[in-house]
Amino acid sequence: MAPPEGAEEEHTTSEFAVPTGVAEPAVAEQEGSAFATPSTYRARRSPTAFTPADGIPKVTLTKDAPWQDRMRTMLRMPVGERPVPEVVQRHDESGPAVPRVLDLTLRIGELLLAGGEGAEDVEAAMFAISRSYGLDRCEPTVTFTLLSITYQPSLVDDPVTANRTVRRRGTDYTRLSAVFKLVHDISTPDTEVSLEEAYRRLAEIRRNRHPFPGWALTLAGGLLAGAASVLVGGGYLVFVAAAVSAMLGDRLAWLCAGRGLPEFYQFVVAAMPPAAMGVALSLSSLDVRASAVITGGLFALIPGRALVAGVQDGLTGFYITAAARLLEVGYLVVGIVTGVLSVLYLGIALGAELTPETALHTVERPAVQLLAAMALVFCFAILLQQDRDTVLLVTLNGGVAWSVYGALALTADVPPVAATAVAAGLVGLFGQMLSRAQHASALPYITAAIGPLLPGSATYFALLAMARGELNTGLASLSKAVALALAIAIGVNLGSELSRLFLRVPAVAAGLPGPSLRRRAAKRTRGF
Repeated sequence: MAPPEGAEEEHTTSEFAVPTGVAEPAVAEQEGSAFATPSTYRARRSPTAFTPADGIPKVTLTKDAPWQDRMRTMLRMPVGERPVPEVVQRHDESGPAVPRVLDLTLRIGELLLAGGEGAEDVEAAMFAISRSYGLDRCEPTVTFTLLSITYQPSLVDDPVTANRTVRRRGTDYTRLSAVFKLVHDISTPDTEVSLEEAYRRLAEIRRNRHPFPGWALTLAGGLLAGAASVLVGGGYLVFVAAAVSAMLGDRLAWLCAGRGLPEFYQFVVAAMPPAAMGVALSLSSLDVRASAVITGGLFALIPGRALVAGVQDGLTGFYITAAARLLEVGYLVVGIVTGVLSVLYLGIALGAELTPETALHTVERPAVQLLAAMALVFCFAILLQQDRDTVLLVTLNGGVAWSVYGALALTADVPPVAATAVAAGLVGLFGQMLSRAQHASALPYITAAIGPLLPGSATYFALLAMARGELNTGLASLSKAVALALAIAIGVNLGSELSRLFLRVPAVAAGLPGPSLRRRAAKRTRGF
């Protein structure tokens, strides 16, 4: 349609076109990077800078710091503030094989998480692997059953994401130590480990047989229960009864596992023989402490490893993983309660005289109980499939912890919860220092050492009171058991954190400007 008479012909134009009367620049501005300095920028009229006047300082990490500390420090930093990576391992000229590096990273993280390692250490190991092979812009994420890692080469490239699901969990600290050794070798500049070599060593770790056979585990479980019964005041007969009942429960649990029953029912079945043995001894004419037999069996079943890992994940900011671990602990404890209570109800109906004959963590025979505590730790280390070189060290660590607890509880009249927390703190401190000296995981030096501190007596007294209808007394004793368990977990974590305060941590290189680089807290807010 023609325009009306007297009207100018309409020209299609953009709303971003330069208005009439405004002179266009003599030279058209060429298309450049989004990060290029704008043409209207003037140094004298620049806005307030978000960076220091001397620029962002170059950050380098100390080479002699353990890889766990170096990786934890960088994981707390935004991606843009992380130091430029120094590729430790060589690769071909075309660059790192991104899919293979991510796959290797996930496989190593899977073994660590399945072995009971904390979420923070798993993330640090995954970041150490990817960074050592040149993938610096990586973000690993760890939950209870899912591992994922994302790599984005730059802001304009598409990210690459891979994940892996942990479906089976097993306790083998020998395998865990071998994986830590592999991560240490990959992240160390002095050792060259190619991708092919890393895959070969990882396959050998997976195929590695357990250091102790099944019969040794069953025997260790029985000796652990016997040592725990002596720890709470039992004699020779109680030792034999607790050991036999614990071995029977272990074999029944293995039978249920072979039939595919969930772990909950395995704990129910494993808790029944020690309780049945205690009821049988109380119905007999023998003058023995039947409660010590049941308490010893509970020591072998309480999931202290999962409890410590769950509380540690919560204290380091991994709340989803911590909630999942603690829920798992709750289910296992309910399984133990179900197995023991079902037998105790039957025993009370038959007229068994089950009374709380021993006090909580009674310290009456220091020398005998110290030997029993060390024997308990030794058997616990075998059950965890630890490397034979670490069994003696963790046994000594557990002996020191029990000596400290006994000294505080007997001579200083310190409450059991406080004494347990102090002893567990020393376990965490010494375990962390031993692991740094060996460049290995801290779990083999910590988990078994807390065995004598587990609240077996308080748990048994709570179940016995509930079976007798004394609900208030049972809940009070159960609250003591929960307080002791939390004291152990928090004490171990606090001891590990204190060790980092006295050891060298990553910092800014000498002579360079800028504040020192410290490990940032997991929680960046203060209640809001």
